[in-house]
Amino acid sequence: MARLRVAVLISGRGSNLAALIAACRTPDHPAEIGLVVSNEPAAAGLAHAGRAGIPVRVVPHRDFSDRPAFEAALDAELRAGGAGLVCLAGFMRILTAPFVERWRDRLINIHPSLLPAFRGLDTHARALAAGVRVSGCTVHFVRPETDAGPIICQAAVPVLPDDDAERLAARVLAAEHRIYPLAVRLFAEGRLKVEGERVAIMGASAPESPLFNPLP
Repeated sequence: MARLRVAVLISGRGSNLAALIAACRTPDHPAEIGLVVSNEPAAAGLAHAGRAGIPVRVVPHRDFSDRPAFEAALDAELRAGGAGLVCLAGFMRILTAPFVERWRDRLINIHPSLLPAFRGLDTHARALAAGVRVSGCTVHFVRPETDAGPIICQAAVPVLPDDDAERLAARVLAAEHRIYPLAVRLFAEGRLKVEGERVAIMGASAPESPLFNPLP
């Protein structure tokens, strides 16, 4: 059976890209990373793709007169690369509604909060300022609204008494590296079905135990 061909869009260090590459290299994973595209020529994450022998394309957004022109070039690279799924992994460009609709339900993103809470930037500092006891991360299908769309999976991370934004971010990032490959696997196995704006996952189980913070 042919493996799902995945394209990953990055702008920076690419730690989630590295996690996806590692996961897809396991013999039983049903997906392969076939293309990495960056809008930033100096993105450190491009080195992960280079070491793995994955084709790389750079589409600098500053080279285009407007966003539609940039997205047309981006779309052309994804289609030429045969992408069946597109993963945003620290891709720091807002995508327009026409682009999102062209890739509807084949475009996913990971966000460092338990959506719909703390959309946008500075999520960890905002979570700490709000006094939440549990933070986390979310993989979701992309919609035109920022950090919105049907949720595929989430990981919860307790907030510790001595946390600052950097310490919390590091623990959330470790959880991101686990759930993003899981989401790609579920998609590649055909186990995700978008029903309205919710995702049904075939054959999935959920934990029965609640997470308490502080412990009772």
